[in-house]
Amino acid sequence: MAPCSNGNIALMADLARRNSIRWDAILGSDIARDYKPKPGVYLAAAEAFNLKPNDCMMVAAHSPDLGSAAAVGLHTAHVARLNESGPNTGESGPKVPVDYSAKSMLDLADKLGA
Repeated sequence: MAPCSNGNIALMADLARRNSIRWDAILGSDIARDYKPKPGVYLAAAEAFNLKPNDCMMVAAHSPDLGSAAAVGLHTAHVARLNESGPNTGESGPKVPVDYSAKSMLDLADKLGA
């Protein structure tokens, strides 16, 4: 499991350390040399783990990210973050077709049988 972030690796590592998040890797703009939602970012993330896109899942709260990830073959899951940048500023549900739609990460885990 790894974040695919537009933030750089140092920033994401610092956030993980401060919040006790244990990632297998940190991927995104530094690895792909580009930014989401460009397709190459998702392909570079899959390639970093030596996986085919259809062996990966992009989990996000932003429909444009999920649409781009799906377009290159990744499975997708939308997790709602209703108050992402203040009251009712986030997406309550996906605006693009996704494989899973969840109200929280725990809800997604239940839907995945984890």
